[in-house]
Amino acid sequence: MTNSPHYWKKAKLYLSKKDKVMKYLIKKYDDTTLSTRKDVFYSLCKSIIGQQISVAAANSVFSKFNIACKKKITPRNVKKLGILKLKKCGLSKQKAIGIKELSIRFLNKSFDPNLIFNMDDEEAIEYLSTLRQIGRWSAEMILLFTFNRSNIWPIQDIGLLRAISNNYNKTYLPPINFVKKLKKKFNPYCSVATWYLWRSIDDEPIQY
Repeated sequence: MTNSPHYWKKAKLYLSKKDKVMKYLIKKYDDTTLSTRKDVFYSLCKSIIGQQISVAAANSVFSKFNIACKKKITPRNVKKLGILKLKKCGLSKQKAIGIKELSIRFLNKSFDPNLIFNMDDEEAIEYLSTLRQIGRWSAEMILLFTFNRSNIWPIQDIGLLRAISNNYNKTYLPPINFVKKLKKKFNPYCSVATWYLWRSIDDEPIQY
C-alpha cells in the first residue's frame, strides 16, 4: 500500500469549506485515509470477486482465491488455474470465466492498463468496461482506488447512496437530483467525499 493521493489534504480543506457534513466526517475520520495498491490486475480480480455479494462473503472467496494463486495474484498464476479450481474457491461460473479471461488479456497485452493514464475518466471507464465482468461500477472502483482519480462519484454504489441518506437525512434511495447536486458541490474532489461517506457506514476503510 502507498500513501494517500497527493491531492488528499487540499481536498479535505476544500470539502470542509463547502459542506458541513463533510467537515464533520473529515474531522471524525481523520485518523485514516485512502490507501492504494498499485496493482491493477490484483484490484480487478478483487472487484470481480466482490460483485453482488456481501463484504464477508467476498473476503472469504478472495482468501481462498489468494491461496489457490499461492499468495501471488498475477496473470500467469491465474491463467494456470482451471475453471473448476476457481469455482471451488467460491466463484460463480461467470466470475471464474471473467477472471480467467482477464489473465489472458493481460498476458497477450490485448488489454494495457498503462493506456488509462492518458484517458479522461469516461474514456477510462469505457476501456475498462471492455473486460468481461467489468461494468461501470467496477471501473469506477479501479479508477478511484488504483489510479487515484480525484473526481469519481459512483452513483450505482449502494454504500454511497445509503451513506448519503444517513448523513443528509434523506429517504433511501436519496433523490437523484440531490445526488447530482452533491456531485456538483464536491467537484473536483468527489472521490474524497465518496471515501468519507463510505467511512461513515463502515468501521473498516474500503480497499481494492
